[in-house]
Amino acid sequence: MTRTVYVNGQYLPEDQAKVSIFDRGFLFADGVYEVTSVLDGKLIDFAGHAKRLQRSLDELQMANPVTEEELLEIHRELVRANGIEEGLIYLQITRGAADRDFAYPAAGTQPTIVLFTQAKPGLADAPAAKTGIKVISIEDQRWGRRDIKTVQLLYPSMGKMMAKAAGADDAWMVEDGHVTEGTSNNAYIVKGNTIVTRHLGTEILHGITRAAVLRFAREAQMTVEERPFTVEEAKAADEAFITSASSFVMPVVEMDGAPIGTGTPGHVTARLREIYLDEMRKAAV
Repeated sequence: MTRTVYVNGQYLPEDQAKVSIFDRGFLFADGVYEVTSVLDGKLIDFAGHAKRLQRSLDELQMANPVTEEELLEIHRELVRANGIEEGLIYLQITRGAADRDFAYPAAGTQPTIVLFTQAKPGLADAPAAKTGIKVISIEDQRWGRRDIKTVQLLYPSMGKMMAKAAGADDAWMVEDGHVTEGTSNNAYIVKGNTIVTRHLGTEILHGITRAAVLRFAREAQMTVEERPFTVEEAKAADEAFITSASSFVMPVVEMDGAPIGTGTPGHVTARLREIYLDEMRKAAV
């Protein structure tokens, strides 16, 4: 079955979808993106993703070609058209097509907007949630504005491949001895009843799942410390986990070949995943 995708105002079969070779997303990675999860045919934390999308666009002085209401309707139509019960919707907006020049094109250049779905049956019941994942530490060599969710993802892709080559699942990036985040997720450690994760700034993405999980943790009377933590702290932690729109809350059981805690998913991580999925399903649109 051919997917229905959305390109610049049109719903099209994926094999008919086209974007100009002069698009600045292709030439300069001059674009931003969001990924929204779908559970039970409904959108998870859509408002959060829409708000972050607008922030990313504003930071890059880029126009938004659609309103939030229009964007919601596009998401819902793609879910319906592709019969998505569990999966992801990918959204990308670029500065549009213009003759190649490092300077931004003239005002009024029409942005490019693309959305497509990815069916992921069993997304909420991923086996890794029961076994945990393994990570390695690598140097963080990305640009400085990681708080903007741009399509500049080459180094995170390289990090993912470094992890695979080492027999691991992902990489945690390290700057000045402290963990920033994973290749496509926010990173956390747990010591006792305290959850530690890096504070918001330009060094990390302001995760939508991160915000929800920390809110739920505080509501559950867990202690949260938002501060940098070292690789050594991570290896000495009782538990560790990651959060993202596609993995929700996922336990990390090994770092650089050394087990974290017992080397199995911990109870704090398991409880947070349970709470997150339950609350997000209730609020889904």
